[in-house]
Amino acid sequence: MMEVKREVFGQMPQEEGGGVVEKFVLKSESVKVEILSLGCIIAALETKGRDGKFADVVLGFDTLEGYTRKHPFFGAVVGRVANRIAKGRFTVDGKEYQLFLNNGPNSLHGGARGFDKVLWSPEVLPNGVRFFRLSPDGEEGYPGDLKVWVTYTLSGGELAINYRAQTSKTTPINLTNHAYFNLAGQGSRDIYDHEISIEADFYLPVDDTKIPTGEVAAVQGTSFDLRQPVELGKHLQKFRLDGFDHNFCLQQAPARRLVARARHPPTGRAMEVHTTQPGIQFYTGNNLDGSLKGKGAVTYPKHSAFCLETQNWPDAVNKPQFPSTLLRPGEEYNHTTWLLFNTA
Repeated sequence: MMEVKREVFGQMPQEEGGGVVEKFVLKSESVKVEILSLGCIIAALETKGRDGKFADVVLGFDTLEGYTRKHPFFGAVVGRVANRIAKGRFTVDGKEYQLFLNNGPNSLHGGARGFDKVLWSPEVLPNGVRFFRLSPDGEEGYPGDLKVWVTYTLSGGELAINYRAQTSKTTPINLTNHAYFNLAGQGSRDIYDHEISIEADFYLPVDDTKIPTGEVAAVQGTSFDLRQPVELGKHLQKFRLDGFDHNFCLQQAPARRLVARARHPPTGRAMEVHTTQPGIQFYTGNNLDGSLKGKGAVTYPKHSAFCLETQNWPDAVNKPQFPSTLLRPGEEYNHTTWLLFNTA
């Protein structure tokens, strides 16, 4: 049995335009998800361990106030373009566009006020919730009126996230959800005892500002070879890594395919990621520093969560050899990611 409940979560501050933020609770026998109309944020996701007990496995805040202050995109849908655009600059149809720089010399996750910081219009479905917004021409420097739909549906242990968009002018688009996971339960100290695998033969090396160099490098014989499960702590130690914040290049096919797995052996909680996207950004919470108080007043130190963000490749709008991020009038952007939770 699937049920969907809606309730008021809070009121946006006047300087942010006011408006009521709603929370939608999707519940099956094995998973419970809470999603906000602010930024389509996954605010909680409870799933069972081997002992049958539920734990909330995503980082976030108990109150709206946490989400209206600066935070690292916990649980949010980011856009118009997720990840980084070099120097916040790109050219479409001979016209150059300049975006806000919010990540050193680059533009990150849509700019100063991206999709994560705005209210969306919700519609309750029998098995989930659909959010809509119109991103007006020129918003954050991007061309075209962009209509966007994000739909969350829950079936048993599977949460599906579908992204659709249509534009009035050619624009880059790259949407993802930026949930931070810890399968031991949010608030657990680190993710070192998690096992991770990613079905990718290639990855994108980056410069010191995290922009891909343009090279598509083989994972074979490197620390990026995650095709067989690795225990994260031991793997980071073995290769003397500070962590991951890299795009892994997936097999390019519009069909659904399994691209990553995460498992927490002590609790038995496991998660599979399936997607239609050409890339996945694996991020190990390197910039978390314990300064944010999250749910239950816990702090989130470095490496206390991981993200598996299904998306297009970073800075693709400036790299013609990468899969295209351009959406043209008359076309539809349509991608789905499925998160499967079980015990293994």
